[in-house]
Amino acid sequence: MDAGGGCGRSENLVKLAQLLRHYRPNYGSGSDSVEDGIESKDVKTSRAAVLICLFEDENGDLRVILTKRSSTLSSHSGEVALPGGKRDDGDASDVETALREAKEEIGLDSTIVEVVTVLEPFHTKRNITVVPVVGILFDRKAFKPIINADEVESIFDAPLEMFLKDENRRQEEREWMGYKYLLHFFDHQAENTSYIIWALTAAILIKAASVVYQRSPAFEECFPEFWSRRAR
Repeated sequence: MDAGGGCGRSENLVKLAQLLRHYRPNYGSGSDSVEDGIESKDVKTSRAAVLICLFEDENGDLRVILTKRSSTLSSHSGEVALPGGKRDDGDASDVETALREAKEEIGLDSTIVEVVTVLEPFHTKRNITVVPVVGILFDRKAFKPIINADEVESIFDAPLEMFLKDENRRQEEREWMGYKYLLHFFDHQAENTSYIIWALTAAILIKAASVVYQRSPAFEECFPEFWSRRAR
């Protein structure tokens, strides 16, 4: 991965965890707690969760763990993604889904990740509701990646603040059902490998960075309307 991190609980990460625990995603259901927000009485196979796992590098900068999906997968093959996937019948919550998938894909043990909040869900054209779960890895060195080659080609990390900056970013205008929107592409180098972080993954990370740093990105977002429609 790009960078290591110090052992123990840094003061900055502790403060960040406290800040994020007070974040209340707008689910449109009157929910006012993380547990209320992540539980669902009507769990469908069209529900998924991803893990935004944050840690500090040696300079005290926040970074997020990302993967490149296997080129043999039937959907989104070879694309950059956050660890995660569809919710199983046995999953008690979106948090459990995200942690289980991260363990299966990259060997990230849930016992070393402290989940602090969830963000507003995103919705795909295929009507899959994707819930971003935010967790903090206080001890980066405790994470020993074990890559599931059937699902993941590689693992890397990127600075979270990158997703608020206009550097190394480009955009394309698209149209769907008469509505024009922007797709954002972030170019990133890690261990002499080039990655492109785009579409829904980029949108989720723009949202996460906006919440963490409490400021808007330095560019127009203009996301498609279907990404933010209410879950049914």
